Amino acid sequence: MKCLLLVDLQNGFCPGGNLPVPDGDAVIAIANRLAGKGGYDLVVASQDWHPANHGSFASNNPGKAPFEMGELGGKPQMMWPDHCVAGTRDADFHPDLEVGRIDYVQRKGTNAHVDSYSAFRDNDQQAETGLADYLKEKSVTELDVCGLATDYCVSASAIDAAAMLPGVTVRFVEDASRGIAEETIVAAKAAMAGAGVATVTSGEIVGG
Repeated sequence: MKCLLLVDLQNGFCPGGNLPVPDGDAVIAIANRLAGKGGYDLVVASQDWHPANHGSFASNNPGKAPFEMGELGGKPQMMWPDHCVAGTRDADFHPDLEVGRIDYVQRKGTNAHVDSYSAFRDNDQQAETGLADYLKEKSVTELDVCGLATDYCVSASAIDAAAMLPGVTVRFVEDASRGIAEETIVAAKAAMAGAGVATVTSGEIVGG
């Protein structure tokens, strides 16, 4: 059972959104091609779905500006601009994403008191989203992960998948992903490799 996980392909992370990833919208066409021609039995998408009072938002932390380090739940936390607030256009999937190909949507980041980069569990690793159980129920044996952003939600999801889905082959689709900064992208790729996640390209999957 082969599954594609599309991570956070939302307006908020594309140009014009509240927390845009450089060139983020360039992955939408690749994601559509993978979903349509990659031979997947299952296509899953994650969706950041924050309450307006989320503790990672700089606006909810007096004296803090976006992209400053702060604290959340007693742990260091990057302060983000308000983004992907539940029910807003910013949280919607990118309009060019072919959502009809998506079999299951996993929302995350719904707890105001902890951030959730991974599609599988919160950053403190205490609360799981339920995605791992869903993929186990579907008897997934191969999982390809891509989306936005490589150095945050994509790598966190891939690393958690490798840890939480024993026996499943997990791969990172590099050209179907974009990151925020070169330094953190390099570190994320190294961390994924260290967790046993292989790196592939969409061309290796669909040809051409």
